Amino acid sequence: MPGHKLGKVYDKLGYSDIVKNIYKMDTTEISGTDNLHSPEGIIKKSQERASRVFKSEYTYYLINGSTCGIQGAIMALCSPKDKLIVNRDCHQSVINSCILGDIEPVYILPKINNEINILEGVEVQEVLDTIDNNLDAKAVLVTYPTYYGKTYDLKKICEYAHEKNMIVIVDEAHGSHLGLSDKLPKTALDQDADIVIQSTHKTLPSFTQSSMIHIQGNRVDKDKLETMLRIIESSSPSYVLMSSLELAVDIYETKGKELMEDLLLNIDRFKEDIKNNESIDIYNDNDKTKVFISSKGLGLTGYELETTLRETYNIQVELANYYGVLLICTIGNNSDDFNMMKDALNNISKKSYKEKFIEHIEYPMTIPVKVLSPREAFYKPKKSVKIYESIGKICGEYIIPYPPGISLLSPGEVITKEVIDYILLCNKKGMNVSGIKDSNLEFIEIIVD
Repeated sequence: MPGHKLGKVYDKLGYSDIVKNIYKMDTTEISGTDNLHSPEGIIKKSQERASRVFKSEYTYYLINGSTCGIQGAIMALCSPKDKLIVNRDCHQSVINSCILGDIEPVYILPKINNEINILEGVEVQEVLDTIDNNLDAKAVLVTYPTYYGKTYDLKKICEYAHEKNMIVIVDEAHGSHLGLSDKLPKTALDQDADIVIQSTHKTLPSFTQSSMIHIQGNRVDKDKLETMLRIIESSSPSYVLMSSLELAVDIYETKGKELMEDLLLNIDRFKEDIKNNESIDIYNDNDKTKVFISSKGLGLTGYELETTLRETYNIQVELANYYGVLLICTIGNNSDDFNMMKDALNNISKKSYKEKFIEHIEYPMTIPVKVLSPREAFYKPKKSVKIYESIGKICGEYIIPYPPGISLLSPGEVITKEVIDYILLCNKKGMNVSGIKDSNLEFIEIIVD
């Protein structure tokens, strides 16, 4: 990310002059420039075009990233003390929203691929069961597609939630491109989601921190959502970011399908070219634009492969875990990118790493016991203790491997040895951990009382 891939897509399509001069669009709310928080002119017209292109009833530009869209959606639907059903592998912004709005999260356990330690989204039946066990919940929030490209029967979840008078929010941060091809999974809007938040900058060509929120149907209080967005977003929204969203919409509508067809062809060729390399295993899920490359056959951890690709071959992957690396492929990529990756992997596979044993590391799959709500824990007094002395105590901060920003421990949950062992081992192997104040992972904050 971002999806414009160093601006290559702008150069290719003839948008270079606009992008080079986009700083001249850095203005404010004056006569003729409209106002994002009360649009009546050019912004209103631009958002209406985006709504038509993405097939929503209303679309709003977000200049504080998808985070503010998730926060706005949750707090527009849920009052303090309300329940929100959510997949445990949600983005940290969901839990932060529960702190801000004093909302009670009810978690759904995700699936995991134990071979490569990637989360594969929710089991549909698990979601339905959680709904049945929490009929007083106001809304259901699910991530679709997952960071790694996994999808599931979202329509069934939406239909069941609606039967139980619940609204469905979809974090489609990694799926803004799905509508560009029938070879990709259906979009969340196509499957009857009520509110959909997309990180346009992730898989389409807008600037980092620019996103969109789409709504449809009569279940969402549009006025309350707009009010919440005005509270959360900057009162001085960036016209540069809004302009980049308009560029992305234009590219999506006029050239997107053709570019996506080329991208999928390049991905297929890449997979075909690499399939005879016995050291490389490729996992390509429902969303074909997400490609996970296992590094186990190379005798490398994913962190080591990431470093080698960057430092030796000038290739930056999206993320690494212990077992491999994830590629996020967008319409900004070209055939040269895939040829460079193919050549790099073939060269790496000729090295003498293969005798190295890559041990198995279990991903913590038990949801920690929640003693306090996220908001209660946030405001409780805390103290710092040595990390292994914290086991059995109530966590006062986050433990979040980053990317993808999914919390293993959140404020208010009981700290387990399983999680501590995992983060210390993976951090030693190269994993970054955010949310915790002590970057050396020697100390952690716990709730005092």
